[in-house]
Amino acid sequence: MAAYLPPGWPSGVHPPDSEEFEQTAVTWLLDVVPPDYRLHGVLRRHPVALAVLARHHIAACVRGAREGYRSARTELGGKLPPGGVEAVLEVYRTEGSRLVETARAVDLVGRALRGEVFTPQLGGTQDERRGAQGGRAPKGERGAKGERGAKGERGASAGRPR
Repeated sequence: MAAYLPPGWPSGVHPPDSEEFEQTAVTWLLDVVPPDYRLHGVLRRHPVALAVLARHHIAACVRGAREGYRSARTELGGKLPPGGVEAVLEVYRTEGSRLVETARAVDLVGRALRGEVFTPQLGGTQDERRGAQGGRAPKGERGAKGERGAKGERGASAGRPR
């Protein structure tokens, strides 16, 4: 039976029960963090440490994108040609969504590196049910998306970094 991979699992990272999992996870995580992290052998030797660093890095990127989105009109208003601020806000929405998806994937890979086994659940994954029931999002998602889970985004602001 093939290993179950939860929604949001990054492409290119092999399933946790495969021989290639750890190597593909390290390679993918090193692509998430700044390039200079590759200089530190300890991160290759201890993938769980790399996953923690990646989680903190991507959470900071999400916070930065949200702050940039909130302040773009004030900081850039009158300094860009017509439509420029709206174009910058669209970049923040697009990249903010990508960063949030990456944060979820980093969380999943980190959990798998720590030995968590993912199993399909009736009625969706445990993470999806938490979001639908209004409960707290998984620990790794709270830092990236506040208290809302992946299904908790609403209306026109769904793609906007918060």
